[in-house]
Amino acid sequence: MAKVKRMGDADWYGLTAIAIIGVGAWLFRFQAIEPFWTVGACAAPGRPAFCLPRQAVLWLQYQQAFGWTALILGVAAFVLGRRWLGVLAIGIGIAAVVNFNATTGILGASLGLIAWMGIKTGRYKSV
Repeated sequence: MAKVKRMGDADWYGLTAIAIIGVGAWLFRFQAIEPFWTVGACAAPGRPAFCLPRQAVLWLQYQQAFGWTALILGVAAFVLGRRWLGVLAIGIGIAAVVNFNATTGILGASLGLIAWMGIKTGRYKSV
């Protein structure tokens, strides 16, 4: 069994990126998508500036794009053994769960986490 390495700078940057993506997705959902008043404000003429990104996020949610993106990144991280792909898979997987794409989002985040831990334990030689 390989020895687990200590947390390095790349790991801390990865955790920071995951936190920023996850908290950002949650805050956007909490502030721009969930409140009832945003539906009326975005349907009225002269709508606020947040309506276009809100519409894009809802469309991506409907298309399951967050979950599939996380899954594709997770598979790539697992196969290639790249930390940054694992970080993106975990971060976008969290965003997918926040946006109700949980099935594929969790699978992608899990594969990203497995790849990241594989890097930490020496499964992958490079990275």
